Amino acid sequence: MTDRPALSRVRVVLVQASHPGNIGAAARAMKTMGLSSLWLVQPKSFPDAEASARASGATDVLEAAQVVSTLTEALQGVTLAAALTSRRRELSLPAQWSREAAQTLASRAEHGEEVALVFGNETYGLSNEDLRVCQLPVMIPANPAYSSLNLGAAVQVMSYEISMALATPAALPVYGEPLATVDEVEALMAHIERATTATGFFNPANPKRLMPRLRRMFGRIALERDEVNILRGMLNFFERPLPGSAASTIAAPTRDDGKA
Repeated sequence: MTDRPALSRVRVVLVQASHPGNIGAAARAMKTMGLSSLWLVQPKSFPDAEASARASGATDVLEAAQVVSTLTEALQGVTLAAALTSRRRELSLPAQWSREAAQTLASRAEHGEEVALVFGNETYGLSNEDLRVCQLPVMIPANPAYSSLNLGAAVQVMSYEISMALATPAALPVYGEPLATVDEVEALMAHIERATTATGFFNPANPKRLMPRLRRMFGRIALERDEVNILRGMLNFFERPLPGSAASTIAAPTRDDGKA
């Protein structure tokens, strides 16, 4: 199981984990399924003896864990981030069940792309802002009357599903060109906000839902890297001063011919 290179391209990202024991339990769940890339966004306590104790032999996963300040940092280089959520959110992208999502992620990882499973805080889960950074909301089928899963258990379920999906790569769906990474899409969104603000189309003081709706649209499309480059090239062109405008007027150089 552990010799499958695609597994090394699957990150498990824990956002603001409040209990170090759950970090250890997540590391143990990952290692049993062959995953090794753990990223921690603002953990309350790490490193921690309780995390090491709960890891139960998976301390190598803990020792290699990357600790960062923001989810965007944790997703740098990732083309597809799956956000685990127990409920549908307003303006969210269409969700997939865990097994279907594992196939989607596994296919991208099998073809050389970095992907991520993103889990929220044990008490309140992922924020709406965190969900907007991810392209794929994922739900684990559970008892509707009691759908709350322990963080370690949720990581175990998704690690298992990913591992099983990668066990039969020939059965995975085939996708086309590489997707844009999360940081490339975030740069595009910042560029759009800057350009639309400069033209007066977007008012940051009264933003309404323009940017969230654009995020949802791009998430549904699953932007490819070349498509992001095209859009940013268009924005760069639109930002150029119009011919004859004050901004485009450049003073002609003064010729010094020695005459008074």
